[in-house]
Amino acid sequence: MPFYEKGDVRIHYEEAGSGFPLLLIPGGGLNSNIAFLTGFAAFNAMEEFKADYRCITMDLRNANGGESSGPLEIDRPWDGYADDQLGLMDHLGIKAFLVMGFCIGGPFIWNLLQRAPERIVAAVLAQPSGSRPEFPELFYQNNITGWGPALCARRPDITMAMVDAFLNRMYRANADFVFTVTRDFVRGCQTPILVLPDDVPAHPYAVAMESARLAPNSEVSIYPWKESKDQIAEALRHVRGFLRAHAPVTAAH
Repeated sequence: MPFYEKGDVRIHYEEAGSGFPLLLIPGGGLNSNIAFLTGFAAFNAMEEFKADYRCITMDLRNANGGESSGPLEIDRPWDGYADDQLGLMDHLGIKAFLVMGFCIGGPFIWNLLQRAPERIVAAVLAQPSGSRPEFPELFYQNNITGWGPALCARRPDITMAMVDAFLNRMYRANADFVFTVTRDFVRGCQTPILVLPDDVPAHPYAVAMESARLAPNSEVSIYPWKESKDQIAEALRHVRGFLRAHAPVTAAH
């Protein structure tokens, strides 16, 4: 059970396979952890891609059910998580990599593309989270009840007042689009993007499709893609082809 440590941050991560690096960001909101990939996702990304790529995944800092921990960075919630993701890749000696993210992985990927565009070779956004105008409080409410209380119960140094401030900054200060970047940023983003849209309250179809329309080098997979084994298999063929098309040839093995 490997850990990456930097200052007060301790990140639990796992690796599988070999080849060009592929960072896999589990879904589950602020409770994003490795178990999502094996127990809750439509497919087990580590298993699906380890034959072709060096797959790396991690428990999100302070996720309930995970083993990563660190301070609550109230003034920079999204960037604190990006620090962990980029820091882990630095720790592993990885400069350039592919990334695939589920759910909250969508906003995380956009933030990584803003923070370190030269490092992300291509990105897959599966059922990405986004702001839905008809449910403006959705993410705040989900996390103030489904994340904060359990975190405070096991971390006496964190209070619900801190959780409230953190979630306000994360989900209310910029309650629009994909939370982490602007539409202008997406318009100018040259990184190849593949979107697998969903349509549930936390994963709005409209936002997924808008980001795909705005991004100049984007593709969209089938929709729906999780309803049957055949649909999942078709989406996976699309993901494999997309990753193969953009992974550097020198990484072939």
